[in-house]
Amino acid sequence: MVASSGFELQVTVPSGSSVKLETETTLLSSVAAWMRCLISNLRSKVSKFARRVWKIGADDPRKVIHCMKVGLALALVSVFYYTRPLYEGVGGTAMWAVMTVVVVFEFTVGGSLYKGLNRATATLCAGALAFGIHWLAIKSGKTTDHIILGASVFVLSSVATFSRFIPAIKTRFDYGITIFILTFNLVAVSGYRVEQLLTLVQWRFCTITIGISICLTVCVVIRPVWAGEELHNLIICNLERLAESIAETVAECLKEEGSTTAECKQKSTSKVQGYKGVLNSKASEDSLANLARWEPSHGRFSFQHPWRQYLKIGAAMRHCAYCIESLNSCISMENQQPPDSVKNHLAVFYTKLSSECSKVLKEIANSFRSMKRSSSVDYLVEEMKNTAEELQTALSSLPQEATAVIMETLPLITVASLLIEISQRVEGVVDEVKGITSLSCFKAADREKLKLQNKAISTMA
Repeated sequence: MVASSGFELQVTVPSGSSVKLETETTLLSSVAAWMRCLISNLRSKVSKFARRVWKIGADDPRKVIHCMKVGLALALVSVFYYTRPLYEGVGGTAMWAVMTVVVVFEFTVGGSLYKGLNRATATLCAGALAFGIHWLAIKSGKTTDHIILGASVFVLSSVATFSRFIPAIKTRFDYGITIFILTFNLVAVSGYRVEQLLTLVQWRFCTITIGISICLTVCVVIRPVWAGEELHNLIICNLERLAESIAETVAECLKEEGSTTAECKQKSTSKVQGYKGVLNSKASEDSLANLARWEPSHGRFSFQHPWRQYLKIGAAMRHCAYCIESLNSCISMENQQPPDSVKNHLAVFYTKLSSECSKVLKEIANSFRSMKRSSSVDYLVEEMKNTAEELQTALSSLPQEATAVIMETLPLITVASLLIEISQRVEGVVDEVKGITSLSCFKAADREKLKLQNKAISTMA
């Protein structure tokens, strides 16, 4: 029977009943719906991935530039492989130059210098040592050459591997030791069967030097990213995080429940949790400081980049962040409601002290950003210390109601003690910062310039 929507089939079974089969049109529509759903999901995933990739590039365009720099370096070094005169000049080891660019090129100049210098030095030392041991093995005769080569591979590989457990060596030369072990074993083992061992070592070192030179030239000349500047910006970001975290934590403690919207609460929570970024930044600080020591003269710090002082500031900030974490935990675990009279008595001092601490941290962050000595940080520190003393006085003059309900009042007293401790640790951060701002790379503050001018005028008079 022909229907308006397609063909319909009917089958009679032995029992005499009939079963209608699914029409062809219905089957095709199901397949079409499944295909549309599949295409829609695929399009949604591709669109989501594209937006994520775009956001990565938009947030930090230097990453896009870095990718182009890597492509340019590989294109330049490939000329030695595809151009016959250059290929005949460096021999079949031209591929080592390409491999060197791939493994050496890093995002920062310090990272590229660290890997490049380690790779070149390790290759030269391992090649020369392998050639000397091979020559000694040949001169010793056929009976002992196997023993000398095998023993040298065992001893040097073991000693080099053990040196990677020494913290000072691991921090600065871990990559170079790895390349030393690899190169020494490759040259020593292959050198037993290769006649032109010295030529092999020379060509390999030459092509690696070519790769490192091209890599460093592109990395330094085209929009360089300095590890020292990255460390500098990270410290500024962490100072601002601490400042916001202190102020928002106290505000979270004093605000009434249900007084904020969900959006404001989410923003406030993200600022309160800012101290976690400071606690988790130690690995980044250590890595950037290690790379900054390899970088040449650049920026205002020149050859005297104070990366050690930056690590001291980072440690002081983490010391302060641990106290903020305790304060946040104390507020989150507060189950008992203190008397309103006690809370109102201390609330003003809480807000004022947290605000003073935040002002001090923001002031030294602005000092770092402008590379100028702050003319008001000492005044702000004194204000912070005076406010801390006022809070201590307020604790000693609590209302009589507080002594009657000591357990309900205890959380507020703990918060006050932690705030006083935070102010002392903020002062420790300021002391470490002064060790850097006293350097000549920081410009004098406006007040200092005025004092120097007045002193010069008085001297001339």
